[in-house]
Amino acid sequence: MELASYADRAVSLVNTADPYRHRDTLTTCEQAKELLATEGRCRVTNADVAELRAIRDRLREVFDAAESGRVPRAVQVLNSLMKQYPIRPVVTDHDGASWHLHLAEGAPTIAAVYGAKAAMGLAVQATELGFDRLGVCQAAPCREVFIDTSTNRSRRYCSDRCATRANVAAYRARRKEQARAAAAAGEAEATAAATAAAGAKVMAGSASAGR
Repeated sequence: MELASYADRAVSLVNTADPYRHRDTLTTCEQAKELLATEGRCRVTNADVAELRAIRDRLREVFDAAESGRVPRAVQVLNSLMKQYPIRPVVTDHDGASWHLHLAEGAPTIAAVYGAKAAMGLAVQATELGFDRLGVCQAAPCREVFIDTSTNRSRRYCSDRCATRANVAAYRARRKEQARAAAAAGEAEATAAATAAAGAKVMAGSASAGR
């Protein structure tokens, strides 16, 4: 079992909310069932929704703290999550399946199962790759999170769509700045020409007066 793969659960949960764009896709039991599809068929209650939302807020804090360089705070929050939602590994062959490992067997709620896997997966990724790999999208106003698995630690956006949007915005900003600089240069050139013409006129007047 690849524990790091469970970090995707943390990313998926955090990205159900975008407070900067007033979007939240984890407000109902049906929406929670969509998120929990990786856990198989399960019963979801309003209490589970509330618990998932609370876990989401704490996972968001982990990403925000890591992104701003406050790694000790990210570690503190992550450790508190793993303490509250510990993994309980059990080997099982339920429903005729081959022997396999369950990470959160016996957890009191489906939200606790999800929280245990998400926190453990994120901890594995952060310690193996580095907390600086826990990213927050730089294409404002998007603040979705991601885990940077690039070889050169270069990822800055949550998706290709946001990367394209940011590149277009940067291109337009450069064009605008170039146009502003060109206008300023043209104005300076016109001013210099006007000054030179005025000086020439004064000199011509002085020459006429001297004759």
